[in-house]
Amino acid sequence: MFGPWSADDAAIVGLSLKVAVIATLGALPFAILAALALARGRFWGRRLLDACIHLPLVLPPVVTGFVLLELFGRRGPVGAFLEQAFGVVFAFRWTGAALAAGVMGFPLMVRAIRLAIEHVDTHLEEASASLGAGPWWTIAVVTLPLALPGILSGMVLAFAKALGEFGATITFVSNIPGETRTLALAIYAFTQVPGGDVHLWRLASLSIALSFAALLASEALSRRIEVRR
Repeated sequence: MFGPWSADDAAIVGLSLKVAVIATLGALPFAILAALALARGRFWGRRLLDACIHLPLVLPPVVTGFVLLELFGRRGPVGAFLEQAFGVVFAFRWTGAALAAGVMGFPLMVRAIRLAIEHVDTHLEEASASLGAGPWWTIAVVTLPLALPGILSGMVLAFAKALGEFGATITFVSNIPGETRTLALAIYAFTQVPGGDVHLWRLASLSIALSFAALLASEALSRRIEVRR
């Protein structure tokens, strides 16, 4: 049923892993800042920020992809500026696939990190401040190390989401072989091709295995947070 792996299959998996890794690492700093703001911040508009962060989870992915295309396309305000100033192009490139995957996985990462930060004992942060540490130094040496299992859990979830992202990606960067055809897009493409069952089964089985492993890893890290709490 599965047959030997082909060079095309290997290229699809390699591109998917590259997109997922870059999407996860690129979103991580912003996710940590957003999680800190939601967990420790007390400011007007906090609930609105929370709603905006989680919006990609409830919006149709096609809508998210369309918004990305309008903003980061070559004629979009952000995309045109980035291309002219830095030569960075997102639309119909693998970089755009990474951006779409990062946006879709961002809420999952923020939620996991936020929960971990909320479980950090604030008395430890107060003790650090009483010893003369500034707020950012306290975050760096106390809060984030204690929240590390949650950070890793969020990264795992975002990575798994990036591997399986479909709707926003195909809307934003299309399904271009060798450029934007990630695992999910390749599976969809092979459902439309006569005789594509062999490739379909191989890639679908790999996708299921990776997603299952990611969920198990995330659950293990979440349990570690509970034990630490």
